[in-house]
Amino acid sequence: MTDDCLFCKIASGKIPAQIVYEDDQLLSFEDVNPQAPFHVLIIPRRHISTLNDVQEGDAALLGGLITRAAQIAKEHGHAQDGYRTVFNCNRGAGQSVFHIHLHLLAGRNMTWPPG
Repeated sequence: MTDDCLFCKIASGKIPAQIVYEDDQLLSFEDVNPQAPFHVLIIPRRHISTLNDVQEGDAALLGGLITRAAQIAKEHGHAQDGYRTVFNCNRGAGQSVFHIHLHLLAGRNMTWPPG
């Protein structure tokens, strides 16, 4: 955990969020600036700034983010209609909080390319 990281503060309970799922390694909460009718973020509780900082030993953790996204989509009725998952890495790709997070977006038709 880093003291100045917004998502670390959410994970520790210092900043409130609309929690969708939590366990000892992952946390999912509603995005405060949703880009779809259903938009949640899934984060590891452990601070990792960007995908560039992921280590080989983090493969299970990253897999957990993806499998949890699929489970959340299913639980909220979006698995059959479709959903999008997105990781952004660094400012040029749209990352604004430097703690890795997986966006799960659903509830509308997604266009391609995304932008």
